[in-house]
Amino acid sequence: MKKSGKRSGFSLLELLAVVTILGIIASIIVPRVTVSSDTAKQKVRAHHIGTLNASVERFYIDNGTWPDDAAPFSAGNLDSVYLPDGAPTDPTGVGYTYNATKERFE
Repeated sequence: MKKSGKRSGFSLLELLAVVTILGIIASIIVPRVTVSSDTAKQKVRAHHIGTLNASVERFYIDNGTWPDDAAPFSAGNLDSVYLPDGAPTDPTGVGYTYNATKERFE
């Protein structure tokens, strides 16, 4: 077999074009993924607040009074009664605050 003097492969210009196109695609996709992640965290947080508020209402039904603070819902207290799956953790890192005046978590 006779080898020709021609080399196979991609030229530098072709590789540069592909890298540029991939960079453009990445610059479009990455911000959208970040926004989607933040939106998902906010939705999970809202769901957790709903769960915590439902547990406050169950506490009221069982005891006839609203809790003075979040102590009944903290780890190790009445989790098994009002939060069988345990106290939820805030995915945003802010934390949940119990407002005794409104009888609600925020």
